[in-house]
Amino acid sequence: MKTKNRFELQCDAAKRNILKAAFRLFSQRGIDAVTIPEVAEACGMSRASVFRYYKCKLDLVVAVNVWSWREYLSGQNWPKLEISGRNATAAECLDAYLEAFIQLYREHKDLLRFNHFFNVYVQGESHLQEQLSPVVELVDSIREQFSAIYRLAEQDGTLCTESGEQYMFSSLTHIMLAAVTRYSIGLVYVDQKSTALEAELHMLKRALLREFVVEQA
Repeated sequence: MKTKNRFELQCDAAKRNILKAAFRLFSQRGIDAVTIPEVAEACGMSRASVFRYYKCKLDLVVAVNVWSWREYLSGQNWPKLEISGRNATAAECLDAYLEAFIQLYREHKDLLRFNHFFNVYVQGESHLQEQLSPVVELVDSIREQFSAIYRLAEQDGTLCTESGEQYMFSSLTHIMLAAVTRYSIGLVYVDQKSTALEAELHMLKRALLREFVVEQA
């Protein structure tokens, strides 16, 4: 592995500084409401310096998305379900997979808020597909983990696989992500400090498990 020189290390530090400042502003205020000059001010850099690394706002937004999710997924937050050699069943692995979304809500509401604003922003942008390819790669990495659970289910029969892997992955992931995101950006008719919200997410998780877990005789 090539060792980075001093200039490369300085560039990496500058980029990280920009990404952290932009993530904080985007997750708090929304992406549309934040300008590049505001990001530059927040990270103590000039607007020209920010544009030196990210030629347009969309490039910065995508970079923040990839950086923030990689930081989360590479840490100890998302469960590393090592299927090979495990004694756990596919049903138990699916339980851990769904629980990870609740942990995401509990500990990383800012990431969920940013992700919501990101989805809204890119839908309104005229963007090239290749600009979003790093985001697609992140989704694929989560999909690969789910595929391992599905393959195990085909072997041990603890999950109903009749609906197919694509349906299971899409429905379970979209439902859980939508729920934790909605709670993170706020519900106007409940107290956001209430612990009942997390209890509701656990109730949702149990309902989804009942849909796919095969009852053992």
